[in-house]
Amino acid sequence: MRSAEPIVKEIEIAASPEVVFEFFTDPEKITRWLAREATLDPRPGGVCHQVHEGRPGLGSFHMRGEFLEVDHPKRVVFTWGFDESSIGIAPGESTVEVTFSPIPTGTKVILVHSGLPVSEVDNHSEGWTSMLERLREAVTGS
Repeated sequence: MRSAEPIVKEIEIAASPEVVFEFFTDPEKITRWLAREATLDPRPGGVCHQVHEGRPGLGSFHMRGEFLEVDHPKRVVFTWGFDESSIGIAPGESTVEVTFSPIPTGTKVILVHSGLPVSEVDNHSEGWTSMLERLREAVTGS
């Protein structure tokens, strides 16, 4: 299956990179914005498993990945895919890379999701846009 061009999303958050980074590696924090449940072992080779709510009537989706790189508080890279074949991305099929750069107002977060099948680009592009807004709200409490 042909992979699409990577999705690239940027957002600025009024908090330090150290604070924002934790929202990708701490199960209690990732469940405030991205997943309903999470099992995270943030080290290379460690599990990155998340349970996501589906649309009403569709139940839950089980994301199964593993951490590839963890460079606190600068960068985290993990694989991304789902147990449910209806989503069209098998576990380990795609990769999410997130960098955290200090800026005068806090942190610039750049998320790059690569290896997605063409059929999943629009869904994931829209999803990451809304999820990163939820991340900002979770971090800043707004």
